[in-house]
Amino acid sequence: QVQPLESGGGLVQAGGSLRLSCAASGSFYSIDLMAWYRQPPGNQRELVALITDGGSTNYADSVKGRFTISRDTAKNTMYLQMNSLKPDDTAVYYCKIGSRKYYYSGVSNYWGQGTQVTVSS
Repeated sequence: QVQPLESGGGLVQAGGSLRLSCAASGSFYSIDLMAWYRQPPGNQRELVALITDGGSTNYADSVKGRFTISRDTAKNTMYLQMNSLKPDDTAVYYCKIGSRKYYYSGVSNYWGQGTQVTVSS
């Protein structure tokens, strides 16, 4: 079982920056994928960015050039550096971790509780 714990949300003015963190704790063989999703008020949850165990990244078009996803493998921690924030970035941001319990296990996904990011105009 993996427990993702997000931190770093808050209130920021448009044009500002925030850095989110997601630390994975618990028992697992490997972490294959880490991702950030967000859910704006009244909307569905959407993918923001992901990073694989090999370091490959992918971003939603709306955040390309402004957000950077990274991970510290030794600390089992993922980060999302968010720059040039816009009011449209306001959402609850969720961390998702895809991990294997044993080397022969399939990948299971675990979600964090979410952290609120509010960007004022």
